[in-house]
Amino acid sequence: MLPMPHGRGARILVRTECVSARRDAGLWRARLSNGEEISARAIVNAAGPWVKQVLNERLGQPSSDAVRLVKGSHIVLPKLYEGDHAFILQNDDRRVVFLIPYEEEFTLVGTTDVPVSEAQSAQPGEDEVRYLCAAAGRYLARRIDAAQVRWRYAGVRPLYDDGAANPSAITRDYTLRLDDDAGAAPVLSVFGGKITTYRRLAEQALEKLEPYFAGLKGTWTADQPLPGSNFATRAAARQEVFERYRALPETVVRGAFRRHGAETPAVLGDGRIGEDYGAGLSEREVRHFLEHEWANSAEDVLWRRTKCGLHMTEAQRQRVAQVIGR
Repeated sequence: MLPMPHGRGARILVRTECVSARRDAGLWRARLSNGEEISARAIVNAAGPWVKQVLNERLGQPSSDAVRLVKGSHIVLPKLYEGDHAFILQNDDRRVVFLIPYEEEFTLVGTTDVPVSEAQSAQPGEDEVRYLCAAAGRYLARRIDAAQVRWRYAGVRPLYDDGAANPSAITRDYTLRLDDDAGAAPVLSVFGGKITTYRRLAEQALEKLEPYFAGLKGTWTADQPLPGSNFATRAAARQEVFERYRALPETVVRGAFRRHGAETPAVLGDGRIGEDYGAGLSEREVRHFLEHEWANSAEDVLWRRTKCGLHMTEAQRQRVAQVIGR
């Protein structure tokens, strides 16, 4: 199984900025926002929308490369059709819009391409919601409007600026830039890219850094299962988990297995799950997210680590926020 990075010896500091870094005697000396000062043989600048800002302002390495920030918004609607297949819709503006089965009871519709100047607090605009509703409604027998939207969210794509005028035409590929000082203290910056290419991007990044690290292990992730998927068959693993926790509510076991797979026993432990918050989310699993997966708020748990917020009442969501305290 492919373990989580901390399981392979990585030290992970979430919500921690690199305030500044400088080269010194073949090393990088970095100052972090938590007050620490650390040394490193190399830096990988994978700051997404802030990649050039980090390179120019934090590392003192001016670059002519640039990113274009493009917001992509999604909406979630009650299930629009039967079946587990997705649709690619050709829109009247020559873009494509996807309809994807989502969380069993919903359909995900996306996405948009809207140029933005900064990545902070990206939210779907009302015009984007109307655009996506119209795109879906154009191909369905029913009318779709904004009043049906159950949830909306947006992200900002840090696309490599290739000079294209149309946001939809900008390359979704990535560019890796490497700079060093007399063959030491390299900094590798990632311009562009997207989550669906993360594994190959990481392999190529390490290939570029290989000359600076003698004996660096070659690529190996392509055939490794992701955490929780190290089982012969999903059906057999699911049955084993359900038999082990047959005394627990079925919704709690089903939700935990769906989110953690073969790692479910590490989450539910001895079966003392504490409070059941609804939608298959238990106090024990919330504690796991806080202690092992760096969740810091109810929003982290309900919308980022899980999508339980979609299935809960407002009172249930408020209860989770009350327990977490933020």
